[in-house]
Amino acid sequence: MKLSLNLNKFYLEKLFKNLSFQILLAILLGAGFGYLLPKAAVQVKPLADIFINAIKMVIAPIIFLTVVAGIGNISSMKKLGRVGGKALLYFEIVTTFALLIGVFIANVTQPGKGIDVSHFSVKAGEEYIKKAEEPNWLNIFTHIVPSNIFQAFAEGEILQILFFAILFGISVNHLGEPGKKILSIFEKLSSAFFGVLSIIMKAAPIGAFAGMAFTIGKFGPETIKNLAFLMLTVYCTMLIFIFVILNLIAKIYGFSLWKLLVFIKEEILLVFGTSSSESALPRIMDKLEKLGCSKSIVGLVIPTGYSFNLDGTTIYLSMAVIFLTQAFNVQLSLTQQFSIILILMITSKGAAGVTGSGFIVLDSTLTALKLIPVEGIALLLGVDRFMSEARAITNVIGNTVATVVISKSENEFHPFVEGII
Repeated sequence: MKLSLNLNKFYLEKLFKNLSFQILLAILLGAGFGYLLPKAAVQVKPLADIFINAIKMVIAPIIFLTVVAGIGNISSMKKLGRVGGKALLYFEIVTTFALLIGVFIANVTQPGKGIDVSHFSVKAGEEYIKKAEEPNWLNIFTHIVPSNIFQAFAEGEILQILFFAILFGISVNHLGEPGKKILSIFEKLSSAFFGVLSIIMKAAPIGAFAGMAFTIGKFGPETIKNLAFLMLTVYCTMLIFIFVILNLIAKIYGFSLWKLLVFIKEEILLVFGTSSSESALPRIMDKLEKLGCSKSIVGLVIPTGYSFNLDGTTIYLSMAVIFLTQAFNVQLSLTQQFSIILILMITSKGAAGVTGSGFIVLDSTLTALKLIPVEGIALLLGVDRFMSEARAITNVIGNTVATVVISKSENEFHPFVEGII
């Protein structure tokens, strides 16, 4: 009996020390707190902000150091071009599939049909409408090149940091022996920054608790009754994308999607709790290296994917546009729907580089289409926050799968445990 009690105590202590369990428990407690004490729950948002800011604090240096170290160790610049080209081609193909699935399911389920648009205030969307007029998708390309690299680091501009890191890595690679000394320093600095990250991650349950409590407390279940079907449709579509499209890709490249998801379960829970895919970015890079992907491929694919491989955001944008056309009773021809897909193939790539992320890109898309009032964005304000978790999780999983795929295609996947995925 005593042995049994000791074993139970041992496993219980082990369970409570597990980060995945801590985050999951924090999410459940946060949801309960937000539901029971909504006014108090809204006040804990600064805790979530502090945690996410702490993560963002190390993102820029980790990306810079990882990319420079990865490129600096590449033996051939032809390989760099090949990997980059392969990654961009993969991103375009997969996100196009995401668009097609989103448009198809939105047409079949018709979540926007029968909604009374008079119940929603168009003024609520004015902030986003103004921002939507600012970005031009052509500016995304000029935005990649920073005019001031220190400003890019200060503002956390991932694409600009990535661009500079690639140039710096190529330069270090060409230095020869002196370059190896620089790489040695960079690798040590990278280890130090990951050490800082591991300290920050101890506060992950607090960040997840505060993030979920604020979401439920601020918006509450009653605000989503009219749009619950849209939420359900979006979540189901993203599940179909993950377990059908990404699972098929995983099978083609000879690894288990389910095992991969189990391997990154802590990061998935963290993203769910904080609604921020950035909160998992440094940890995902570290874990993929530990999984067996080469440092150079992880350093190139993950940061690039966070701007160009936003599967979850792409699905949401396509479904949101179709939803709004249904809500405003606008009948779309096949040609018009094809035009929507073409426009979203371009505008969705700018989601990470525009202030306000996918929501602002949605406005830009509506402005370009001129089929429905841009003010219709107000329809989605009540539930957008509840769908951000699905978007962020799908983005993270999509980029994780992409990294393993590119690593395997380059024969640079060497798992530390055979059969881990």
